[in-house]
Amino acid sequence: MTDPETILAAMRDAVPKLRGLGYRVRFDLLDAGQSYLLDGTTNPVEVGTSDADAVADTVLAMTSENLGKLMAGKLSPMLAFATGKLKVEGSKGVALKLAGMLDED
Repeated sequence: MTDPETILAAMRDAVPKLRGLGYRVRFDLLDAGQSYLLDGTTNPVEVGTSDADAVADTVLAMTSENLGKLMAGKLSPMLAFATGKLKVEGSKGVALKLAGMLDED
């Protein structure tokens, strides 16, 4: 399992790529019982810990290890979804937009 502080730092490092997201995305870590909220409706984008019932346009559920890999660019969002490592609830369009923004160099 990846350390929660490391995951949060990686998410904050990704914030510059996510300007213009315009949606709220919650990340639920299945193995850690933790949630993070990426609020793309604010400027700048805000990232922080969250309740598991926080309102979001899209909820992405995965293990902390896979979220760490996703944020580090070592796991493709599309591959994670296709192989069942990532589950999406809510708007799939928002998830696709986020995936495209994370894949940008």
